[in-house]
Amino acid sequence: MLYDQIAMNKRRTGYVMFGFGLLVLLIGAALGYLFWSNWQSGAVIAAVVAGIYMLIMISQSTNVVMSMNHAREITDVSQAPELWHLIEDMAMVGKVPMPRVFIIDDPSPNAFATGNSPEKAAVAVTTGILQRLNREELEGVIGHEISHVRNYDIRLQTIALALSAAIGMLVNFASNWLWWGGGRRRDDDRDSGGNVIVLVISIVLVVLAPLAASIAQMALSRNREYLADASSVELTRNPQGLINALRKIDDSEPMEAADPNSSALYIGDPLKNKHRLGDLFATHPPIADRIARLEKM
Repeated sequence: MLYDQIAMNKRRTGYVMFGFGLLVLLIGAALGYLFWSNWQSGAVIAAVVAGIYMLIMISQSTNVVMSMNHAREITDVSQAPELWHLIEDMAMVGKVPMPRVFIIDDPSPNAFATGNSPEKAAVAVTTGILQRLNREELEGVIGHEISHVRNYDIRLQTIALALSAAIGMLVNFASNWLWWGGGRRRDDDRDSGGNVIVLVISIVLVVLAPLAASIAQMALSRNREYLADASSVELTRNPQGLINALRKIDDSEPMEAADPNSSALYIGDPLKNKHRLGDLFATHPPIADRIARLEKM
């Protein structure tokens, strides 16, 4: 059951990342057709822009994310001995290097991992999670975060953030160009019914791209949470610890220090958003579903 779930979520993550890359190329192709009558050039430019964004994010991800969430680094075991030793033990069991340790001054229990590789990973926890969880529950949470590191979820999420940023930049570029200089390109296409259809499809694609990117990023986040839950059980051999921790995290107030742009990184939704349209726009799978899966292990 455990390894089947891990394999299934890895496949789903692959599908989402493929969709993300395809969306970037489609946006580029649409822009190329709209402004240069050459979709191939647009797709190449979009790929280059996305690559640059990924390089920037991968090189600076940890410091940027920790700064956004007002986290302070713990550099010595004496500053937080129980937390330090738990992370050290889970990293040893998971066979990954010891990550950097951060604490966020917030009474709501939560945690996340970030970085561009296991060698440059970091784990952050709130003061609330240290106060409200016992050792068994905290071990389940740390196992979950170390699993994100071990499974390279942290790199996937960094790439997803970069791709979302690249899509946003391309769409803003398109909006500005359509407003200031796109009229002539549209006039050229009025005489051809086929060109008009392609033009309309391109404009619709550009308009809907940010929404599609958000949905893809959220789907990636939901898949990685299921995978990290399963992997945490593999490390701790104790599903009940994580189950109890998730219940406490679910039954808590929203965080004050969490940055909305990085909310998908946390083990539980730090903003406690409720979506009327179901799970489509949720950054995290329902806690009840995660607990139900853990109880079957």
